[in-house]
Amino acid sequence: MSLPLPSLRAPLRTLTRPVAYSTRSKSTSSSPSKHPQTIFSGIQPTGIPHLGNYLGALSNWVKLQDAAPEGARILFSVVGLHALTLPQQRERLRRERREMLAAILATGVREDKAIVFHQDEVPEHAELAWILNCLTPVNKLQRMTTWKSKIATARNANSLDEVDTAHLNLGLFAYPVLQAADVILYKATHVPVGEDQEQHLELTRDLADLFNRTHGKVFPLPRHVITPAARVLSLRDPTQKMSKSHPQPASRILLTDPPSSIHKKLRSAVTDSLPGPITFDPLSRPGVSNLLTILSSCSSTPIEALVEELAREGAGMKELKERTAEAVEGRLGGVRGEFERMRGEEGWLDGVARRGRERAGEIARGTMGEVRRAVGLD
Repeated sequence: MSLPLPSLRAPLRTLTRPVAYSTRSKSTSSSPSKHPQTIFSGIQPTGIPHLGNYLGALSNWVKLQDAAPEGARILFSVVGLHALTLPQQRERLRRERREMLAAILATGVREDKAIVFHQDEVPEHAELAWILNCLTPVNKLQRMTTWKSKIATARNANSLDEVDTAHLNLGLFAYPVLQAADVILYKATHVPVGEDQEQHLELTRDLADLFNRTHGKVFPLPRHVITPAARVLSLRDPTQKMSKSHPQPASRILLTDPPSSIHKKLRSAVTDSLPGPITFDPLSRPGVSNLLTILSSCSSTPIEALVEELAREGAGMKELKERTAEAVEGRLGGVRGEFERMRGEEGWLDGVARRGRERAGEIARGTMGEVRRAVGLD
């Protein structure tokens, strides 16, 4: 069940999970309170966003921008450099960068409230990543799970144990360092992450602190904002997250799917044949629980209330799937229309990207001036 997003207008304080600002810090590092409140988040250009992307990230970005206090800096980025850690087709990557930018704007992110830009158009990201690479112990990266899971997905491995490091390139191995550079380049004080991404933010904090202790205080230690994001699972394999890399298109609902496709995919969603009422039990009933999670997120109704209502109505799987499809269409219909309109306006999108690049670049150049002086490259 999701909780309301905390107002960023309130003083920073420790809150109760699943939505919280972490207040852990080290005495050797700059305190976030000395820096303007800055929120940074990025998303890879991996094609048309699916329902999990929308509920897990994009819709929460809109809540964050709307809740931010006056004077706060908000940056949302399409992180194209991260896409290069796996093989890409040139024309497809170009298209998907533009489509992801259109998707961000279609969900309600606004230029007057946030800086929206392509990370790969600001060269200071790569420069700072190299400087951090020169500080990062290899054993820290060996403990990260990202590169293992990405290779496992790309190779259709059944488990991380099947991952062969012969398929590991240096860019993928050092991916978390670039991710850290993305965040601290803008001296971010808050980063919205899901609970499965906390390991990455902890590395970011560690590297910021290591730089500060080695070269002098430049970076605040960013705090994590655990957003009330639903963990949307595959419709065909509810033990895995919804993903565009799954071989079956019916496993995911895309932002561009028409109502007929949404209904068809949900009618074929894997559930179970257990007798009795519909219940929420992610361990023993993952498929049913996934549909309840989706229905709850799209209808803004607590799962407990949905379970009680379905029980009173004597509803079965057919009714659950139909109600979920209607809720998804109700949530995505307007966004889909905006996305289709925006992605056709290439000149306008290029203008958004250019203005975002200029605004982000100004901040990035200022930070890198401090970094170069700190390390002796000025």
